[in-house]
Amino acid sequence: VGRYGSIACRRCMVITARLHCGLDLLKDPMSLTSTPSSVATAEPPFSTDEFRSALGQFATGVTIVTARDAQGHLVGLTANSFSSVSLAPPLVLWCLSAKSSALAGFQSATHYAINVLAADQRLLAERFAKKGIGRFEGTPWRPGLTGSPVIDGAVAVFECSHHQLMEA
Repeated sequence: VGRYGSIACRRCMVITARLHCGLDLLKDPMSLTSTPSSVATAEPPFSTDEFRSALGQFATGVTIVTARDAQGHLVGLTANSFSSVSLAPPLVLWCLSAKSSALAGFQSATHYAINVLAADQRLLAERFAKKGIGRFEGTPWRPGLTGSPVIDGAVAVFECSHHQLMEA
């Protein structure tokens, strides 16, 4: 069980994305006919929904990050922005939108748990991704070593304390 963590990326790079939707770039070299500056300023030839759908094709694990805020209230959300950073010292990271309603709760928490979900926990992942509901209602969990909620059935749990918070 990890003891260290980071609530945000150490370094984030923002790039202009191009969605090719499976096109063979050798037969349809869209990116080869544009200069980098024209690509950066051009409107993308795809919608936000199409971009989200394409990003959803990237195979990744899903986690539920949980904590108790400074007042002891439970806070949790689904996150797939989880990654290892270092083995020595043991560091992991996850990212949270600056617009998230859970941001203040995670910032005030001293510890949190990253619950790596099993394949059969899809409904739980969907529940913690919804807004305006009691995410913990009916969710089986127990307090971890640090008091953060540990979700029953998670295939792995990282109990963490803040190492570094960065705005990106």
